[in-house]
Amino acid sequence: MRFTNGVFKMLSLCLLAGVLLAGMLFPVVGALGVASNRASDTIDSAQAEMVEVPPALISKMTAADGRQIATLYDQFRIPVSAAQIAPVMREALMSIEDRRFYEHHGVDWKGTFRAALSTSGGNQQGGSTLTQQYVKNYLINVVYRNNKSEQAKAQEPTIARKLREARIALQLEQKMSKEDIITGYLNVVEFSNSIYGIGAAAQTYFGTTADKLTLPQAAMLAGMVQNPTLFNPWQRGPQALNRRNVVIDTMIETGRLSRADGEAAKQTPLGVVAEPLKPAKNCNGAGPEAGFFCQYVVEYLEKLGFTQEQLSIGGYTIKTSLDLNATSLAKQAAMAQVPKTVDGIANVMAIVKPGKEKHQVVALVSNRDYGPDASKGQTQFPQPYGIENKFGTGSIYKIFTAAAALEKGMGINSIIDTPGNYTSRLFTGGSEKSCPRTEKPNDGNTRWYCLGNAGDNYPERMTLQQGLATSPNTGFVKLEEMLGSTDPVVDMLVRLGMRETMASNMSGKPAKPGEETQAQHFRSKPGYPGNASLTLGPSPMSPLELANVAATLMSGGVWCPPSPIVEIIDRNGNPVDVKGKEQPCEQAVAEPLANTLVTGLSKDDLPGGTASAAARANGWTRPMMGKTGTTQDYKSAGFVGAVPQYAAAALTFADGNRPRPINVSSNPPRLSDHGNIFGGTIPARTWFAAMKPLLASEPEIPLPPTDPRYVDGGPETKVPDVVGKTQEEATNILQGAGYQVSVVQRDDSRRKGTVVNQTPRGTKLPGGTITLYVSTGVPPQQHEIPSTPATPGGTPTGAPPSGGGGQGPGGPGGDPGGG
Repeated sequence: MRFTNGVFKMLSLCLLAGVLLAGMLFPVVGALGVASNRASDTIDSAQAEMVEVPPALISKMTAADGRQIATLYDQFRIPVSAAQIAPVMREALMSIEDRRFYEHHGVDWKGTFRAALSTSGGNQQGGSTLTQQYVKNYLINVVYRNNKSEQAKAQEPTIARKLREARIALQLEQKMSKEDIITGYLNVVEFSNSIYGIGAAAQTYFGTTADKLTLPQAAMLAGMVQNPTLFNPWQRGPQALNRRNVVIDTMIETGRLSRADGEAAKQTPLGVVAEPLKPAKNCNGAGPEAGFFCQYVVEYLEKLGFTQEQLSIGGYTIKTSLDLNATSLAKQAAMAQVPKTVDGIANVMAIVKPGKEKHQVVALVSNRDYGPDASKGQTQFPQPYGIENKFGTGSIYKIFTAAAALEKGMGINSIIDTPGNYTSRLFTGGSEKSCPRTEKPNDGNTRWYCLGNAGDNYPERMTLQQGLATSPNTGFVKLEEMLGSTDPVVDMLVRLGMRETMASNMSGKPAKPGEETQAQHFRSKPGYPGNASLTLGPSPMSPLELANVAATLMSGGVWCPPSPIVEIIDRNGNPVDVKGKEQPCEQAVAEPLANTLVTGLSKDDLPGGTASAAARANGWTRPMMGKTGTTQDYKSAGFVGAVPQYAAAALTFADGNRPRPINVSSNPPRLSDHGNIFGGTIPARTWFAAMKPLLASEPEIPLPPTDPRYVDGGPETKVPDVVGKTQEEATNILQGAGYQVSVVQRDDSRRKGTVVNQTPRGTKLPGGTITLYVSTGVPPQQHEIPSTPATPGGTPTGAPPSGGGGQGPGGPGGDPGGG
């Protein structure tokens, strides 16, 4: 065995001698020619990768004003040029790692031969030049950064690996100057703790820049490159100090430093900072206010095709639309209503800028701080933008029913019926409370939907605009019926902006293949026309998408994706095409419809509207659109509103493991078995408290102009006037126009069977019911109080009660009081 080992060692040394001789001749004769073509190909591939694969750089994220808010990285690296490195740093490095750096051509043959001889005998020694170390570090830290197998090969103690390094080093020396090589090395070498390069090391360990490094600092960093973990000054201070002094001694030996200066430097402490001065490598660095926005930016870019890998190594400068002032105001408003440490209640806000070419997101906040520690009131769940409100919006979804009705021909002045209680024939899907058995028709499996308004002080009918301000549940379920099914409402939800919401499942999670989405759950199916509770907003939703709906309406019906990106610049200073990757804007609804619906929603902050108290308390006077909503079980409430400059949504919802109704009687609010939150309370207060100061320096801009077609309704909704005709004639006319007919007998001196009045006499969607008042031919008694029919196309006599809403029970899954 000893003889065999000796022969093998002798053959290896012979081979090595031949290789080294060829290596020495390489600058003259070219290729080494010491391995197979396959080996040469591998080496050439490694060389190509060193050229093609750039070092990982930090991506920086900034607010709209250019202030940096976060960094994304895998390796903390601050690239520096040769001029940005202190000369003493280069001197220290050459002294300890490569004394003859300026004398060789990439390989120190004497040292390499000694190291290879030792390696062949089973002991590994150094001998690599800085050029060879540059090759090794570039392969390990850059090319094979995430490839453990290749990293191991780049460090294995074999002759083949050393020869590979030697050949590439020789070739690099033909293409790069010595200054470029040592600068490149100092930009890729590791200094422990994910710190790469001298720029990052100078900042992290000493809080300085590479050009300002002192002798002791430079010596410590030069000593670390041999073994960053062993010589980590925070974890192994004595070893790091001893290694630093060894470096100083070598500088004295090589004549790069006088003994007096060296001895003085050795007497100084290490001088590292108490804690690493290194930024967070993810959105935790954006802080408690901007963290949610940062997280949204990352997720948004991933949807555009960027990978986390690209963002963490690409060296991008990502300028976002984040408005730090708007974020601060919204955060303060959210926390003022619900402190971050309140158990189980989230209060969030999303703000978007309307526009016909882009909808820029300017703020995403929660009363919770962004972070991983729940005990400190932190969360990393995407509460302001994800589908994290699992309980819905309540009556805010009446906006979509109204929009669908306008598109079908109604106007905001059209009269809707708002009875105190109502039984709908729209199937509920079996998940909501159905009517008592005695109220069910005997028609098989159909479950009728019974609901009521919040309180009994609503008039029997009102304009659609009044309905949006006071939010009677029955009127909007009846509107769904008049639309024929819930399909137009579902379509409007998607078109106006609740896209990811409606594509999620009923738990608010991304729907798996074959799993029912929210859109499918609420749509009509064979045998029934849909789920009537849709208009009462009972399902999980995204606050940001809701804010973007308001932005769509305020943008003349133009939907754009809620974008957080202004521009992206790559590591070379070139712009990255983002617009081409984003979804294009589209005209979701006709501009006159959107403009008129904005006016239709402009009464909620005024006396009689469900948000009037919150508006008044905050001194709000601007024209705006707005809508409140509350879910029946009081686990969620919201307010969405917009002015021409901004659109925003504020949502308050249970966010703990044991969600219960939200009670606002105490300060702060709390979870309770008896909820009493409404959209006009915490959500509306949050909205106005943030938006009032945000708009302080902005001009007051009027709402967009209305269109007569969407104010008074289209000709297809004009109800034929049949007063004066016989009951039979009137019924035939109305049924021929697509309406159903209900007859009420009334004492009247006119001829028996004559229609003496009808409701409504203005507009109504075909499919709705027209009530005919038919004369009995008997004069009414003198004391009888005559009825008061609605004014055609206008407001019925008897305005809705001040404050709207009320405190009674609402429809299943919907809004208990319209806000």
